[in-house]
Amino acid sequence: MALLTETEVLDRANRLTTLRKSAAREILTETASADATFDVFLSHSSNEPESILLGIKGYLEDAGLSVYVDRYTDPQLSPEEITLETAKTLRGRLRASRSLLYVYSRHSKLSRWMPWELGFMDGDGSRIGIAPVVQTARDSFEGEQYLGLYPYLDRATISGQNTWTLWINRSLREYTEYADWVRGKKEITKRTS
Repeated sequence: MALLTETEVLDRANRLTTLRKSAAREILTETASADATFDVFLSHSSNEPESILLGIKGYLEDAGLSVYVDRYTDPQLSPEEITLETAKTLRGRLRASRSLLYVYSRHSKLSRWMPWELGFMDGDGSRIGIAPVVQTARDSFEGEQYLGLYPYLDRATISGQNTWTLWINRSLREYTEYADWVRGKKEITKRTS
């Protein structure tokens, strides 16, 4: 198993923009209806490059998951404006999401909203995962401060197959398929092999 690298995520975004013949922003701004529900609320820094967000969203959609990306699904929101209206909109979108995926990257430390979103979903008892996007390949994620409390996402092949899938992990031996975990079909379990 391996954490997502920036290069890998950017390659996924590039495949999407080439296939669709559209820019990352255009693909990300394809809006959902106001009363939509989502499998994943993608919590990210407003400084995160659009191509990184598109690549992660692409992987999640490959797994059959619907994804909320705040400033693209709700373009009226501004990460710089911390208002009651913004908080109300985000609370509604968080409640309409089965899970939160926290994009941990070199940009995430700059976010004002990410810790708030994570705390809201944690307090609500929702499923929370961390999506480390690293610059150099690694197999595991230790977490930083409170982020180590949550399972982390990685991508690997299914044993005996040539098919890549997303996994949610507590350790190298405790994991399950991410899409099934998000939907509540499977829990993270310890593997003996």
